[in-house]
Amino acid sequence: MVKVIVTGAAGHMGRIVKDLVEQSSDMEVAACISPSAADGALAHPEDFTGDADIVIDFSNHEGTEELMNYCTAHGVPAVVATTGQTEAEKACIAKAAESIPVFFSANMSVGVAFLTKIAKLAAQVFPDADVEIVEAHHNRKLDAPSGTALMLADAVKEVKTDAEYRCGRSGHCKREKNEIGISSIRMGNVVGEHEVFFNTGSQTITLKHSAHDRALFAEGALDAARFLLKQGPGLYGMDDLMGQE
Repeated sequence: MVKVIVTGAAGHMGRIVKDLVEQSSDMEVAACISPSAADGALAHPEDFTGDADIVIDFSNHEGTEELMNYCTAHGVPAVVATTGQTEAEKACIAKAAESIPVFFSANMSVGVAFLTKIAKLAAQVFPDADVEIVEAHHNRKLDAPSGTALMLADAVKEVKTDAEYRCGRSGHCKREKNEIGISSIRMGNVVGEHEVFFNTGSQTITLKHSAHDRALFAEGALDAARFLLKQGPGLYGMDDLMGQE
């Protein structure tokens, strides 16, 4: 059985991951980590002294450095599904990947990974189009824009290399040609919606993904964990996971 440490275990996603691990036939929960130490969870990764095969992280980006230090010190691969990392925190992830396998994605949905691919293709086909991204999430989400919206924008920027992100539109000024507009909506219990618009002036191409159940992301994280256990040190993402299928 694969022994899993679940970080962010007291959060909504962490609880779903824990439940799915307990229900699986090939995994078991080795430890639950939560800063609040609620429901029997440990406050810090280093508080766990047992054996573990992998970490699945749905916590807070502020714990990135601590988690990467634990994983590298103990040689434990990590699936990082937390979003909102600073550049310094992303550097910690990249550094850890030099010695352990790390799976890092702003979104654990294969559908979103596909959306990212076709958004990049659309940018190639319509290089002069105005690009706008609209994302919606529940009213408890902390980061805006979402990590997924930024992932989509980054994919477009690989083609439109001079693009600049405009997060939220206000004031009195016209839209610049090289902008990628990103708008965030926070309301109710929306799981996650991402829509990318390409407008050429004569037509609009709309690409959209809607998540209906948060279990989608937890299931993807478990798939990522199974994939990662077969890999050597390195930084992996959804493209790598899809490439094996």
